[in-house]
Amino acid sequence: MRPYFLLSMISVTNVSLQYGKRVLFDEVNVNFTPGNCYGIIGANGAGKSTFMKILSGDIDPTKGKVSILHGMRMSVLKQNHFEYNEFSVLDTVIMGNKRLYQILKEKDAIYAKADFSDADGIKASELEAEFAEMNGWNAESEAAEMLTNMGVQPDKHDSLVKDLSGKEKVKTLLAQALFGNPDILLLDEPTNDLDVETISWLENFLADFTNTVIVISHDRHFLDAVCTNICDIDFGKLSTYTGNYTFWYQMSQLQLKQRADQNKKIEDKRAELQEFVRRFSANASKSRQATSRKKLLDKLTVDEIPASNRKYPGIIIKQEREAGDQLLHVENLYKEDVNGVLFKDVTINVKKGDKIAFISRNQLAVSGLFAVLADEDTNYKGKYTFGTTIYKAYLPNDNQKYFESDLNLIDWLRQFSKDKDETHIRGFLGKMLFSGEEVLKKCSVLSGGEKVRCMTSRLMLQNPNFLILDEPTNHLDLESIIAYNDALKDYTGTVLFTSHDHQLMQTVANRIIELTPKGIIDKVCTYDEYLENEAVQQQRLKMYNQGQAV
Repeated sequence: MRPYFLLSMISVTNVSLQYGKRVLFDEVNVNFTPGNCYGIIGANGAGKSTFMKILSGDIDPTKGKVSILHGMRMSVLKQNHFEYNEFSVLDTVIMGNKRLYQILKEKDAIYAKADFSDADGIKASELEAEFAEMNGWNAESEAAEMLTNMGVQPDKHDSLVKDLSGKEKVKTLLAQALFGNPDILLLDEPTNDLDVETISWLENFLADFTNTVIVISHDRHFLDAVCTNICDIDFGKLSTYTGNYTFWYQMSQLQLKQRADQNKKIEDKRAELQEFVRRFSANASKSRQATSRKKLLDKLTVDEIPASNRKYPGIIIKQEREAGDQLLHVENLYKEDVNGVLFKDVTINVKKGDKIAFISRNQLAVSGLFAVLADEDTNYKGKYTFGTTIYKAYLPNDNQKYFESDLNLIDWLRQFSKDKDETHIRGFLGKMLFSGEEVLKKCSVLSGGEKVRCMTSRLMLQNPNFLILDEPTNHLDLESIIAYNDALKDYTGTVLFTSHDHQLMQTVANRIIELTPKGIIDKVCTYDEYLENEAVQQQRLKMYNQGQAV
C-alpha cells in the first residue's frame, strides 16, 4: 500500500468560474482520494467538461486553486482523434506516460549518434536506470496487451493511427489514457463509440484500478459499475455523495420529496394560522389569540427548494389506434455496402407487444436495416410486409437531412402536424423543453441534442403504434435519457430499437436480435441474459469468424 493512500491525490479549494455575469461554479471545495472513482454528473450546460478542464489545467478558474500531490502523474483521455495521426499505434499508447516516452526517444537518439562519447555513455546509463525503474522494458508488451484486450488486433499495432478506423482510434486513445498506471485518471465520456465488449473490459479495468479516477458519462450502467462516489454539479455548486449513480438518483429523489413534504406541512400550518387570524382578529374575545397566531405566522419560513438546472422532458408516446395481430414479417433480407455484407438471411416475425433490441458489431448494419424497414432505402434484396393496421414512426440516427432549412422550430414541426394551430405545436415543443423565444430559433443552427428533441416532438405528434428507433438517446443528457427510458417502458405499442445505453436496452427489450455477416441470432430474453448466455456467445463468435469482418 502506498504511503499517500489516505491523502487527497487532487484537491479543489474555493474554485469559482465566471463568464461575464454568468457564474458556472461558486466556491467549490472537494478532495479526490485514491481507490475511488468519482462520477461527475449534471445537466447539459452545468459545466461538467469545463470542471474537468479545470482539474487538468486546461482552464484556469476565476479564483481558487487545484492542488495535485507532489510527484503524481495525471492522465487525460484525449478527444482529438487526429492529434496522433502520424505516430504508430504502439507509440501513441506509450505516449500516455510522457516521461517514459521521452526517455525512450532520448535513449534511441543517443545510441544512434555516430560520435558516441563518454558523456553520452553516462547519460545513457542514467536514462537506462530511470527507464528500468519505470518498468520501461515491459512498456511495449503492456501496451500491446491493452490494445488487444480492447479489440485492436496485433496486426494494427505498428500501423499509423491515421490508418485506423474511427472506433480503433477511440480505443487507442483510451489505451493511451490508461497506460502505465497513472495516479490520477480523467475520463470524459470514455464509452462513446465503444462496443459492449470493450465497455465491459473497461468496467472491469476501472473496478480493479487502485488510484484516483474522475469520469464523466451519460451511461448509467457504466456509472453504476465503476463509481464509488458521485459529484453532482447543480445550483452552481458541486456536491459529493458516496455510492454509485443509481444510489445517488434514488437518494436525490427521496431528499426532494422529503423537502417538498416538509414545505407542504409548513404551508398547511401557515394557511391554518392565516384563517384563524382572518376569522378572529375583529372578535374581542379572540383578539389576543389572533395576535399570538399572527406573531407565530411571521416566524414561519419555508425552506424553498432552489431551482435545479435539471429539466426532465415530457416524453409521452400514444397510439392513435391499436395494432391488429399482423405486425411485420421480414423474409431473407440482404444488404451490402462497399465494405461487404451488412446483413443477410434476416427473417423475422414481429409479434404484438414485442420490444426488440437490435445489436451488431457493425452499427451500420442496424442503421441499414432500420432505413430499409422505414422505407427510406430501396437498395436491398428480400422482402418485408407490415400489417394493414400498422402506423409506424422512424427516428434515424443521422437526422441531418431534416434540418437543412431555415424554418423556425414552430414552422418546422408544423410540417409534420395535422393540427397547424401554433398553441398545439408549442405544446409538443414544450414537452421537449423548448419554451419562450427558443421556439423561434432556426432549425439549421440546432445542436445534436436539440435535433433529437425536435425529432422526438415529431414522433409524438404521429401517435404511432410501431416505433423504429436508431440510437434515440444519442446527444441527450441523463435527464432526457431517463425520460426516454420511462416512455419506452410505458409505451404499449411495438418497438424496434438500438441503443448504446445499457440500462435502456436492459429495461425495455424483451427480445434481442443480433445481425452478423452470416445471418441473425434471435433470442427472447433480456439484454443481460443475452450477454451472459455462454452458448449464445459461442454462437456469436462462430458467426462473426465465419463471416466477412465487419
